[in-house]
Amino acid sequence: MSQLIVREAGIQDANTILKFITDLAIYEKAEHEVLATLETIESSLFAKDSHASALICELDGVPVGSAIYFYNYSTWLAKPGLFLEDLYVSPEYRGKGAGIKLLKTLAQIALEKDCARFEWNCLDWNTPSREFYEAIGAKSQDEWVGYRMTGQTLVDFAKSE
Repeated sequence: MSQLIVREAGIQDANTILKFITDLAIYEKAEHEVLATLETIESSLFAKDSHASALICELDGVPVGSAIYFYNYSTWLAKPGLFLEDLYVSPEYRGKGAGIKLLKTLAQIALEKDCARFEWNCLDWNTPSREFYEAIGAKSQDEWVGYRMTGQTLVDFAKSE
């Protein structure tokens, strides 16, 4: 019988995590946007003062998926929240429970850390993922519009007077 386990990722998983990040970007048609390298994964995700954490899901000892997450804060609830940055399961292992196992582990972590929310984003065109999330009881937050500042725009804004 196959065994599916979720464990905390360690620096020895950096190559696997980078592969999953790249594979997810390819799926999302954004491979050209991935600037992460083995070195930057090691120095950011596994640094002593890292603000993010990662989980690895294995099927019979083979890494099949990962989840990268961090904590945010709700001012209205005066409690932390857990934000899932990336959830990825290799296509050949989808439908075997890895995604559910990763999400349940994250939900358990959120409860252990007294988080008021467990949140993530999903691309609007990603119907299979959206249907999966809705099937497990997650609700889309359609009333919110996300904003982002990156690259030179971020630098220029931060340095402006």
